Amino acid sequence: SEPPKLTNKREVKNNHIVITSINKPTEGVLLFSKMKDYKLIVIGDKKSPANWFCENVDYFSSEDQLGLNFELTKILPFNHYCRKMIGYLKAIQDGAEIIVDTDDDNIPKLDWSFPSFEGEYEVIKENKGFVNIYQLYTDLKIWARGLPLKLINTDFKLEKNLEEKQCLVGVWQGLADEDPDVDAIYRLTNDEPCYFIDRAPIVLGKNTISPFNTQNTIIKKELFPLLYLPTYVTFRFTDILRGLVAQPIMWLYGYQLGFTNATVVQKRNPHDYMSDFISEIPMFENCEKVVEIVTKNISKDKSIEENLYSAYEALLEENIVVEKELLVLTKWLEDLSNIK
Repeated sequence: SEPPKLTNKREVKNNHIVITSINKPTEGVLLFSKMKDYKLIVIGDKKSPANWFCENVDYFSSEDQLGLNFELTKILPFNHYCRKMIGYLKAIQDGAEIIVDTDDDNIPKLDWSFPSFEGEYEVIKENKGFVNIYQLYTDLKIWARGLPLKLINTDFKLEKNLEEKQCLVGVWQGLADEDPDVDAIYRLTNDEPCYFIDRAPIVLGKNTISPFNTQNTIIKKELFPLLYLPTYVTFRFTDILRGLVAQPIMWLYGYQLGFTNATVVQKRNPHDYMSDFISEIPMFENCEKVVEIVTKNISKDKSIEENLYSAYEALLEENIVVEKELLVLTKWLEDLSNIK
């Protein structure tokens, strides 16, 4: 018989990590690639090195992506973070049960992991609206990107609003030490590094809202359609908008958003803070309206996919997204349907 072919890919469980990168393999990518229980997919772009290679990584250059049988590859812009969705589709096609979303500038700690999706956790009570989850993890005046600006000076007294409950978590957001996910206003006015305390996981009750991002996040298979990254909003709004759309839809089906300790250290890629600020203005203007609009335009008798489309139709009517967004969303949903 023929000898086995050598390959840089290995057999792993149906746990996938998806990263997009225009850099050569970073320290974070190298460490994630060594995690034996995860398959790592890296999505490149036009700016990525032509000779990109890392052991134990399924890497897809911009040319490789065009060869995949996904409708989305035909319409997504290049040099854009939304191309990460091709990685999600590939992971789903490969049988992923969970997908971890992270970036190439996040370095996993030795204890990098996520809590179980089901269990008894401390829960912030229902109907609290937007809260600053960072206040449970630090005394610094710091807030997550996407928190309404009118709330940045609010003391939410979250410790007084916790109760132990059995939970079904659909998405866990792990925090990031050193250079966590904050908005440009924080970075322009302070930019002090932050190292969060360790504590028990926190889950948000229904109608209690926190922004979540794509930096150290895990999602269950049942909610994969909600991975859709809006393509025609500004870069600093895209993952925040995704999370704000996702939460009301998750509540319909009994799923909750959870937060856990900082299990990565972010060594942030260079940013222009003023450019970030300009990119965040639509986020500041619309974050509260998004939750209201989505909540009014979804219903439990529809599928997650139908509700996702209804949500973006309503956002289009309110001029929060543009018409091209619905075309990309349609292709995303078509690809998901074809994989199934």
